[in-house]
Amino acid sequence: MYLLSLMSLPAFDNCHVFFWQVGLRVVHICLPEGSSKDEIVNEILRLNEDPNVQGLALDLPESSYSSKVLNAVKPEKDVDGLSDVNLGRLVRGDAYDCLVYPTACAVMELLEDLDGKMVLLVGADGALGASLHCLLQRRGATTASCQWKSRELQNKLHHADVVVVGSTKPDDVPVSWIKPGTTIINCSRDLLSGKHNCGQQNNHAAENAVCSLAVAMRMQNMVKNTERWIQSQQFRKWDLRCLKLQPLSPVPSDIEISRAQSPKAVDVLAKEIGLLTDEIEIYGQTKAKVRLSLLERLKDQPDGKYVLVAGITPTPLGEGKSTVTIGLVQALTAHLNINSFACLRQPSQGPTFGVKGGAAGGGYAQVIPMEEFNLHLTGDIHAITAANNLLAAAIDARILHESTQSDKALYNRLVPVVNGVRGFSPIQFARLRRLGINKTDPGTLTEEEISKFVRLDIDPSTITWQRVVDTNDRFLRKITVGQANTEKGFVRQAQFDIAVASEIMAILALTNSLEDMKERLGKMVVANDKKGEPVTAEDLGVTGALAVLMKDAIKPTLMQTLEGTPVFVHAGPFANIAHGNSSVLADKIALKLVGEKGFVVTEAGFGADIGMEKFFNIKCRASGLVPSVVVLVATVRALKMHGGGPNVTAGAPLKKEYTEENLQLVADGCCNLQKQIQITQLFGVPVVVALNVFKTDSPAEIDLVCEIAKQSGAFDAVPCNHWSDGGRGAVKLAQAVEKAANQKNSFKYLYSLELPIVEKIRIIAQKVYGAQDIELSPAAQSQIDRYTRQGFGDLPICMAKTHLSLSHQPERKGVPTGFILPISDVRASIGAGFIYPLVGTVSAEHST
Repeated sequence: MYLLSLMSLPAFDNCHVFFWQVGLRVVHICLPEGSSKDEIVNEILRLNEDPNVQGLALDLPESSYSSKVLNAVKPEKDVDGLSDVNLGRLVRGDAYDCLVYPTACAVMELLEDLDGKMVLLVGADGALGASLHCLLQRRGATTASCQWKSRELQNKLHHADVVVVGSTKPDDVPVSWIKPGTTIINCSRDLLSGKHNCGQQNNHAAENAVCSLAVAMRMQNMVKNTERWIQSQQFRKWDLRCLKLQPLSPVPSDIEISRAQSPKAVDVLAKEIGLLTDEIEIYGQTKAKVRLSLLERLKDQPDGKYVLVAGITPTPLGEGKSTVTIGLVQALTAHLNINSFACLRQPSQGPTFGVKGGAAGGGYAQVIPMEEFNLHLTGDIHAITAANNLLAAAIDARILHESTQSDKALYNRLVPVVNGVRGFSPIQFARLRRLGINKTDPGTLTEEEISKFVRLDIDPSTITWQRVVDTNDRFLRKITVGQANTEKGFVRQAQFDIAVASEIMAILALTNSLEDMKERLGKMVVANDKKGEPVTAEDLGVTGALAVLMKDAIKPTLMQTLEGTPVFVHAGPFANIAHGNSSVLADKIALKLVGEKGFVVTEAGFGADIGMEKFFNIKCRASGLVPSVVVLVATVRALKMHGGGPNVTAGAPLKKEYTEENLQLVADGCCNLQKQIQITQLFGVPVVVALNVFKTDSPAEIDLVCEIAKQSGAFDAVPCNHWSDGGRGAVKLAQAVEKAANQKNSFKYLYSLELPIVEKIRIIAQKVYGAQDIELSPAAQSQIDRYTRQGFGDLPICMAKTHLSLSHQPERKGVPTGFILPISDVRASIGAGFIYPLVGTVSAEHST
């Protein structure tokens, strides 16, 4: 631990031995003589922000002790108790929260029975005077203060039982004014620095006693401050002030509800849930990035319970998984007083401005402010866009340069002479090792080695890395690049994908640390060379640049629900060509913050057959976390569709079958719910069905769904009204989840990574989707062979399939059987760490 003493006087060095003996590391900063108050304040402010400084003691010339200087020290680092905040706490009687001026403590140690005695403070101003008044009066003494030149000095000295001298006694004040037997304590010198201010040389023993005690009291303050700092590093019980909801009927629009609620300041929320001030980076009033250092601080803190919200096969309208997620945490924390955290994906601007809209939840179960959540947030998607497009630019530039320059010219560009010296960079050393060239001097490479080093020989027809933009811009889906004359005829067809489809987004969601992210970024395969070998971002030498662009995006963003409970928003990979889950890091941080009895609730995209399966087989493998409960969201509307109801189309009014009671349609459609429960049971995790209730659902329909769900193996099935009632409408769901989390958990993965790629695909197709078998196209088989040969065969599988059916055909509802699942192609996200087969007509072109 560091404790810094900001001093312009050297005597404090004599006390260092004492601090070392109590285990404190003290750094003595001696400012130049004559430093201005502004210079002193600037140094204090620098030390305030240094997380390695746990305490700050000031020993300055008396003229420098101004209110501006004393109050510049953060109260929690003010070991001498000189700031107004610490003095105010002392006056209020908050002894635990304040540190008391050491000289005042020393005086109190020397005085014994004070009850009923008159104590006169002469020339004791500022912190010393204020502290002594409080402390003496609490010991039963009557206090008075006086200056040396006061006309009442002689009279007050005559009646005093104890005199505390705070400044040098003038020569014209005779000692005879003090009545015999009076106790005199002399504090008239700077006791902590050893500087004498008084001319008298008598009573040295008493002075030395006060001096020694003051130093001891400062040490005690430092130890107390250190103990408080150590305690602050431990897990703390939440002191959360929830926000009140007053639901209206009919329920207003989402944006009206969001704007009607006044969110807490995010720094207040952070403090309530145990985050330290140096662990957050505030973005405005309602958002903050949380630093990954928290994981190290709370590494020994047991994790809370881990809950996944998944769903049945949805209608095109969605069935409310995000709303259930928010409603559940509002119920757990605001109504059951259980620590909980929601972890959600950041929405893409494409769907937000499209038919789907935002992803902040809905009704009285939302993340607020809604606009902040849905638009820009803290810029993570923009960072991904910048990193992705930097890599795309590097690919084309490298092809151009290799096609127009000699080996020597390329070598001189890649390994330039700087100040007369040529040297390889660390990333170039890594490339040399991969090429089997064990040389460190650039001047010793042979012509053949130079050629191997400088030429990636990218085959343009194999480039899989596309540029991205976070807008639905259909005219960028196919483009031609290289039209300018400066590109010397290097023209090729390319495309823009939606930004969240970038592999960098999937990496952000699956990474465990900054180092892990950098390693994953380097592994990204962007093309093949002309020999059929993979070319990576590491080969292009841009890994460091990509990591720098992503250095802030790796930190989760803290927000809050309508009821003031905490939410992490981080990462937003699609659930078809990627795994469709929020970040591992957000989950890990939240699991530490909620404590052993708390809950972290996260959501998986699409139905359980897609998002949940990927959560278990991909995300849980990457994180090492074990889920406690699955909440399976269903709606009467979707079940009627699976029971044979008419098509549901986004933007079109629902047919009467969906707005009128129809028990037969519901019963027939429950086959899909039963299948999704069975899929969950494959992984050995308890499942609670959350029936998201709509106003058109009849009591009989609701009861029927809950009964069938429980008969089909669900731990419980609960109707939920959080959309209209907030957390209060999901209390029964929260209670069911809490009970289910205490059940025996036998979590297991669906397949072993060591199995061949084809076999892993087959297991998912048969056990999850219910397919009879799979059928590989020649292109798919060729890619599988290539990835196996390249050493990627032990990666998990991320199936890119329609979310509107268990099969590959969106129109087949319910539980299709007997179908052959066609695999049209197979692609790989090597950095993210998965193989993604394309099922049926699903395309790898992630449209903008």
